[in-house]
Amino acid sequence: MPNMKDIRKKISSTKNTQQITKAMKMVSAAKLRRAQNAIVNARPYAYKLHSVISRLASSGSFGHPLMAQVENPKKLLLVVLTSDRGLCGAFNSGIIKFTERYHRANKSKYEIINFIFVGRRGHDYFRKRDIQAVDTITNLVSQIKFDLASDLADRLMNEFTAGGYDEVKVVYNEFKSAISQKVIAETLLPIQPLKAEETINANSEDIIESEDAVLAANYIFEPSPEKILTQLLPKHFAIQIYRAMLESIASEHGSRMSAMDGATRNAGQMIKKLTLSYNKLRQAAITKELMEIVSGAEALK
Repeated sequence: MPNMKDIRKKISSTKNTQQITKAMKMVSAAKLRRAQNAIVNARPYAYKLHSVISRLASSGSFGHPLMAQVENPKKLLLVVLTSDRGLCGAFNSGIIKFTERYHRANKSKYEIINFIFVGRRGHDYFRKRDIQAVDTITNLVSQIKFDLASDLADRLMNEFTAGGYDEVKVVYNEFKSAISQKVIAETLLPIQPLKAEETINANSEDIIESEDAVLAANYIFEPSPEKILTQLLPKHFAIQIYRAMLESIASEHGSRMSAMDGATRNAGQMIKKLTLSYNKLRQAAITKELMEIVSGAEALK
């Protein structure tokens, strides 16, 4: 049974931990605000660009290397977005478990499944299970810029058009709120346009019917749709990768803020329990001393 000295040490260390988790929560809350503003501002442009490409694609029958569909894809590249650090709740574990299940379920379907990890946590987990990555990108939170997404997009487009892969998918956490993130597996390449009667509403982020999309076939384009697509598709691809990165960063900060808030509350509850145990032991020691004094006084009579 611990004595009062041990309990005092536990109370002191728990209070120090509580101060750390509280500070981390406040830091994550400040970073989340900026990350949330960034993703909220990026989503409408990304979704509208996708809508424009869908209208162009539905206006005629023509092909583009980035939209070339393979009937039986055999070579898959998974771009997995995790974090470099821990202490962010289920942010990393959700992505890792989803990717592991996906790999196990589809390794018989594909001849080759390669990985690019954005974030150290995913790379470290799969490396211990003898799954080597083609490349690993770290320090995403501190280096998040469109240039980083553009460089990765150029690399993936070159490998895809050269026949290195038949499909490229990205796995990331889609930001819903500070306490809610959803794991998404999205096909990046080949670029898949929306159906002709559908478009993306940038405000509600849902797929809704649009008369403009139905009438897209009657548009007169200048220059031709082929030339417009040639210019827009690489930009669209880079924008979608950048959006996925922003979603992942916002989800990481939200998950870490929630985790540190829970840790702070748990530390407070632990301090209360330890303080109660300390007071019980202290009261028992005082009562024992009083009984000894009274017993000694009675013995002297």
